[in-house]
Amino acid sequence: MNYSVNERYGCVVIDLNGKVMGGPDAETFRETLHNLIEEGKTNVVVDLSNVKFMNSSGLGILIGGLTTMRNAGGDLKICAATENIKSMLMVSQILKVFDHHDTLEGALEAYRE
Repeated sequence: MNYSVNERYGCVVIDLNGKVMGGPDAETFRETLHNLIEEGKTNVVVDLSNVKFMNSSGLGILIGGLTTMRNAGGDLKICAATENIKSMLMVSQILKVFDHHDTLEGALEAYRE
């Protein structure tokens, strides 16, 4: 898994790419979130549009990120999941836990409401 971190409209956008499968990537992602919290940036959107595959460990990365950001007084929204990823998120009932949006713009707008 690769990812980039950018800021838009007062939110942090993390664009995940490739396969999200846990392992060392989980620790790196966790460290990124803790660094953002230290900088006072707790409104995060994870863009899933470039994720090709995700397993249960990848789901764990997202859930851990959500917990981390909510414990810091913020939130972690997900957006733009492909049909395959969205199907997996629905079957695992993860979409009941996350604020999910079809587009990045929709997720960013949700922070402004």
